[in-house]
Amino acid sequence: MKKIAVIMGGFTKESIVSLKSGEVVYDNLCRKEFDPYRIYLFKERWFMKDEKNKEYPINKYNFTVCMEFGIKNIQFDCIFNAIHGSPGEDGILQAYFELLQIPYTGCHFHHANITFNKKYCLTLLKYFGINTAASFFINKNQIFCKDKILKKVGLPCFVKPNRSGSSLGISKIYEDKDLFNAVEKAFKEDEEIIIESFLKGREVSVGVFSFKNEVIVLPITEIISKNDFFDFESKYSGKSKEITPAKLLPNVESKVKKIAKKVYKILNLSGISRAEYIIINETPYFLEINTIPGLSKESIFPKQLKVAGISLSDLFKNAIYEKMKNRI
Repeated sequence: MKKIAVIMGGFTKESIVSLKSGEVVYDNLCRKEFDPYRIYLFKERWFMKDEKNKEYPINKYNFTVCMEFGIKNIQFDCIFNAIHGSPGEDGILQAYFELLQIPYTGCHFHHANITFNKKYCLTLLKYFGINTAASFFINKNQIFCKDKILKKVGLPCFVKPNRSGSSLGISKIYEDKDLFNAVEKAFKEDEEIIIESFLKGREVSVGVFSFKNEVIVLPITEIISKNDFFDFESKYSGKSKEITPAKLLPNVESKVKKIAKKVYKILNLSGISRAEYIIINETPYFLEINTIPGLSKESIFPKQLKVAGISLSDLFKNAIYEKMKNRI
């Protein structure tokens, strides 16, 4: 049987969500085909837990697990990446596994780096004619003019860390006096930030994945947040209403799915992804994309799979074999 390392944790506040996603993957991998291992990667240490929750250190030199005082080493046939945020979603771990020549689920490290960086991702998609919000980028040590920014993006607007997930560090501001505090908050998460205009419309989330060289678009979810916007609390504390499938007019649904598939192909993705859009006057505007979406019970992607009649076990099996086949 193929030995699969289900990696979870990470270096950011998203690690809490990643641990839940990792457990879902571990529980749903078919034991007739795979021998899964729970691997925890944190800044302080990397380790594996066995069924009795005994911990074993990871050898970072070759990503093996040393057991029984070096007598037995576990070598993995494939990595199932369930780490949201850095270093699992930004290309860092993907590049590491490329060097070790170990197959891993999800997209290539180049594409992970682009999608996790909002500035890079939006710039690329705009080039291909994808609708996005007006935006302004600032580096941490850059001197900026408040009036110039607000003239471009208007009010209200969003202030976001450029490289962060789960809506961490995001603020929605209504008055110009609140801009500096919002910028300060965003800079606590990243050294680059993006300020975007507010798009008033219906927010939807679209899951997309590759299966046998075909791009599959899942049923669309409409998101109605009880908070001011779809923030961390809305996503993970039940402070939002999620309707799957979304009640959209057939022509609008078709348009959103077409754009979602186009974005997936433009970004040259593989594996699973989930992107957010705002629909204004029947036109979808791209917000952002996650190449390692949440897989916990609260997450949107598994709910979309359920409506589509696709089991988590089948999805995970496809993700693993797709990557292992490419290494043969």
